[in-house]
Amino acid sequence: MLTIYTLLLYIIQPLIWLRLLLRSLKAPNYRQRWLERYGFCHNKVIPNGILIHSVSVGETIAAIPLIKALQQRYPDYPITVTTMTPTGSERVTTLLGDSVSHVYLPYDLPGAIHRFLRTVKPKLAIVMETELWPNFITGLHKNSIPLIIANARLSERSAKGYAKFGKFTQAILEKITLIAAQNQQDGNRFVQLGLPASHLAVTGSIKFDISLTDSQLTHIEQLKREWQLTRPVWIAASTHHGEDEILLQAYQHICVTHPDLLLILVPRHPERFKKVEKLVATMGLRYQLRSQNQPPSPHTQVIIGDTMGELLQLYALADIAFVGGSLVEHGGHNPLEPALHQLPIIVGQHTFNFRTISQQLAKAGGLCIVSDQPQELAKQVTHLLDNRDHAIAMGKNAYQILKQNQGALNRLLELIGRYIPHE
Repeated sequence: MLTIYTLLLYIIQPLIWLRLLLRSLKAPNYRQRWLERYGFCHNKVIPNGILIHSVSVGETIAAIPLIKALQQRYPDYPITVTTMTPTGSERVTTLLGDSVSHVYLPYDLPGAIHRFLRTVKPKLAIVMETELWPNFITGLHKNSIPLIIANARLSERSAKGYAKFGKFTQAILEKITLIAAQNQQDGNRFVQLGLPASHLAVTGSIKFDISLTDSQLTHIEQLKREWQLTRPVWIAASTHHGEDEILLQAYQHICVTHPDLLLILVPRHPERFKKVEKLVATMGLRYQLRSQNQPPSPHTQVIIGDTMGELLQLYALADIAFVGGSLVEHGGHNPLEPALHQLPIIVGQHTFNFRTISQQLAKAGGLCIVSDQPQELAKQVTHLLDNRDHAIAMGKNAYQILKQNQGALNRLLELIGRYIPHE
């Protein structure tokens, strides 16, 4: 089965190149560093250390506290961080600078993986969440390199997909040294697919261990001084195609009774910034771009968050938060970021990427779920604007869940320590 998988992956390489070229029309960085995607990273990494893979932005941000903790605990071990997307790459470069090596993880081809591992020579590999690449896992196993899947999650839908490949999936899972699952339900799904029970640990989600750095706190205070906000603010964060129209229509409904409401609209991907700006303009709304670095005027209705790495700070300026990727079937983004700022949280019905966390927040009264109808979304936001005490209580409830579930990072670090060679 591995041979068939590998053959198919070789066959579709021209399609992958075409996809990169098409994506580069909107995001030119997709046109760069192709050799890294085939394992050519000589002189770009410091070998014989710890390899950490985070596929894109969300996983990269979640990995930052882990990376910094590993740097502190094991200063003699260089760290190489890999991603798959330019936006993830940008986050690594911005947040970690030259304190780590950074390249793309190569495509899951035997030659590329062999070339990559021969250059990086990791003592330990850590993959964030659930990236199960058969040839990568096989290559680590053949070279006796321990592999930990950290902060692992496996939805029921994904588990059903893996189950279709029965013995193949089991054979791959058996080569994984340890899966540190976010919760018992996800852990059980891995075991049902063939992971040896002795290779499973339930640590909780390290996404609960989120905090603000000193530089972020300083930036927040600076923004508050510059913006001098005296009106309500609704932030709609990490939005995807199909959501912005709903959000903007809801905003127009809300403005009938709350004309002073400021909307901060933050698209998830940089390549969508221009499209969202055109949409806002077409709807006749007065807007500014965050990249203009100007405080909103009293007449500004929408701030388009067209910068990278500012979302946590922008949440601090808001009174109500909507977390995107949930009105469409993308699976939602991290609701713990607004919880950190004690904001009442609104999401759509599609939160399968954060199902357990969303359920915890909803049960505690810190998060509410709406349909994809603009009128319902507008009704919920209006209710929170009109009932400030309820909004504050929701924010405190969300924050309480965040604090109650912290500690996963320390549990994960203890497990990782068992697989770091002591030289």
